[in-house]
Amino acid sequence: MTYGELFCLGKERLFQAGVQDAGMDAVLLLEHVCGTTRSDLRAHGDREVDPGQAAAYEALLSRREERIPLQLLTGVQEFMGLEFSVNEKVLIPRQDTEILVEEVLRELFDGMRILDLCTGSGCILISLLHYSNDCEGLGVDISTEALKTAAENAFRLLGGEHGLSQEENTAGADGPGRRYDFRQGDLFEAAEGKFDIIVSNPPYIPSVIIETLMPEVREHEPRLALDGGQDGLVFYRRILEGSGEYLNAGGKLFLEIGYDQAEAVGRLMEQAGFQEIRTKKDYSGHDRVVWGTLGFPGP
Repeated sequence: MTYGELFCLGKERLFQAGVQDAGMDAVLLLEHVCGTTRSDLRAHGDREVDPGQAAAYEALLSRREERIPLQLLTGVQEFMGLEFSVNEKVLIPRQDTEILVEEVLRELFDGMRILDLCTGSGCILISLLHYSNDCEGLGVDISTEALKTAAENAFRLLGGEHGLSQEENTAGADGPGRRYDFRQGDLFEAAEGKFDIIVSNPPYIPSVIIETLMPEVREHEPRLALDGGQDGLVFYRRILEGSGEYLNAGGKLFLEIGYDQAEAVGRLMEQAGFQEIRTKKDYSGHDRVVWGTLGFPGP
């Protein structure tokens, strides 16, 4: 079969399976298998495809028809211009979360110390360190499997520290001037010292809503990274309860939120002593980030 014929086959199969953006997914899977680009398909659509590659493509189509996310089939997801490895143990990075990173970068200065809670794949912390100078970051997650993925992404995208092997970096070995570390723990449980910025994309979907999500999310992404409790606000309350102990006075807390949670999270931040509380919308016009500054203690 030719590139063009395989693409048409893939698009139709995925459309019939109810996959959103069936055409785009068909192209991306074809590129993944054949090592081609979009321009190859346009310019050489009549070129015959190796039978082995055609069979591999159809095998991936079958898995995508089962609503396994595209990123779990290719093993990668681009985020902030960087390519992150992903798997079923981590939340797949979303474009909306780039809004969170961009807002932090506006307030991130050389030499700052960052704490990333619920780090998952590490995409937030790694992106912040990649686009800043001389900053230090700690990523915390309750899942040891997620932390392994985060550490591997950091080693590949940021480089190893002080000549350490990947295993030593993954194990969290420390050293003077170390740029990043990943530790297992329940929120602040693994944190030490004070930070200039705390950032988090915590689980925030109300428990009863999870069963209504698309099968790609509901069945193939870790519920641990999705479930925000009965009202979706459990982790925000816990983060705000502990943030004062770990955030420098004048430091900033950035939180990704669900589209309808800005008012509730902003109120919780105000009650926790945060000032200058602001909200940022995502590309669809929905509230996506709430952030504020921790006030200085009174006399």
